[in-house]
Amino acid sequence: MLALRSALFLLFQIVTVIPYALACLLWAPLPLHWRYRLTAGWPALIIWAARWILGIRYRVIGAENLPDGPAILLSKHQSTWETFFYPAYMPRELCFVFKRELLFVPFFGWGIGLLSMIHIDRRRGTDAFEHVVRQGSRKLAEGRWIIMFPEGTRTPAGSQGRYKSGGPRLAVRTGTPVVPIAVNSGECWPRKSFLKYPGLITVSIGKPIESAGKTTERLNTEVEAWIESEMRRLSPHLYRHAGPATVATEHETA
Repeated sequence: MLALRSALFLLFQIVTVIPYALACLLWAPLPLHWRYRLTAGWPALIIWAARWILGIRYRVIGAENLPDGPAILLSKHQSTWETFFYPAYMPRELCFVFKRELLFVPFFGWGIGLLSMIHIDRRRGTDAFEHVVRQGSRKLAEGRWIIMFPEGTRTPAGSQGRYKSGGPRLAVRTGTPVVPIAVNSGECWPRKSFLKYPGLITVSIGKPIESAGKTTERLNTEVEAWIESEMRRLSPHLYRHAGPATVATEHETA
């Protein structure tokens, strides 16, 4: 039964993404606000399907911590689920920071390419981050929130990846507070797994952490400490033998 439900869900994704991508091309001439809202309809549809086909429910705690102003969201990343959830749930338009190559992925790339998000061209070397700062400053001034996954990639449930400093570095450079987010989605939607499991995903939103007057390293440490401590509270059974959160003293710079 689990395999059948997972197969039906995959089929639902395939069947719906193609017409939605084509629709994105049709409404490309519309203002960005409308393009975003219409395009975000597909992630919302996927979250709905995950609930009714797979039995994956969710709850959000700490929603009152979302600021009424500029913010950079830094989230734990365990599965694809949160990449669908955040655009559908968050009260402001989000700008994901992603590698430029994703723009060339058929259907999916077309959709995100029309949403004026932040893409990184790694061929530009050291200038790549300055490009992110310029784009990020502009998006924040437009009232949009930037979202990044500090571990850089999906990590297995119960694990702790290396926290990169790109998000905190951008926050320090732009003087923007960061909002740490913990999510245990990997327990229901494991990374690189065809099978999905029914259950409850918890999204925990922390209080904004100010970047003003802090170094990138200090801000990164504060973000990592909050997220990893909260993960141990959300999923204590997975961290039973891992001990308390460990915070590295050195971090990558991008």
